[in-house]
Amino acid sequence: MATKSSPEIIRDGLWTNNPALVQVLGLCPLLAVTSTVVNAIGLGLATLMVLMGSNLAVSLIRNFVADSVRLPAFVMIIASFVTCAELLMQAYTYELYQILGIFIPLIVTNCAILGRADAFASKNPPLPALLDGTMMGIGFLVVLFALGAMREFIGQGTLFTDMDLLFGPMAADWGFHPLEQYPDVLFMVLPPGAFVGLGLLIALKNGIDNHVKARRKAAEPIVAGSKRVRVTGHVS
Repeated sequence: MATKSSPEIIRDGLWTNNPALVQVLGLCPLLAVTSTVVNAIGLGLATLMVLMGSNLAVSLIRNFVADSVRLPAFVMIIASFVTCAELLMQAYTYELYQILGIFIPLIVTNCAILGRADAFASKNPPLPALLDGTMMGIGFLVVLFALGAMREFIGQGTLFTDMDLLFGPMAADWGFHPLEQYPDVLFMVLPPGAFVGLGLLIALKNGIDNHVKARRKAAEPIVAGSKRVRVTGHVS
């Protein structure tokens, strides 16, 4: 299998094949925890760590694992890195870990992680596999952040509240409250708001892609005589 170039891997992870906006994977945690920015970043960083570690490990053992036990082996690797992420959060961001709750161990079942391990890491050398995991993780983190920021701002009129749960006391004053008398929009904080927000992000990406495609098509030179003209009726 031909390895993709680094620019292609970066572009795939961040935009062309984004796990949340294109592959539409990992929606359960994506929709569940993005009521605030700090929750979104916390889960996004944990997922990024697991993606990087599991992709690298899977690539390193790819020639030593039989096809019959391939998927169970990948799941065990992913579970090991999820356990590491869980223990780190318990040690350094315990309150945030309690807020995220079951969604941290459920990273093991995230189809985006298992999908990259099976589709890319198991077929490519370690460095491209590590880059793929990094870019896919960053792409997922960016969508988590965007959706969390949208829901927090529209739902509560705030941004970056409680960031000290993730970054410690230095982030206690990062909260942004632009509107003093803001009426909370409960809809955006609840699960239906997550679906609407994600739909808007997907629509925005598709709109940008269509606009870029139309501009490229308009910039293509028109070669005379390259198209046939269809006629109807009898030709005498």
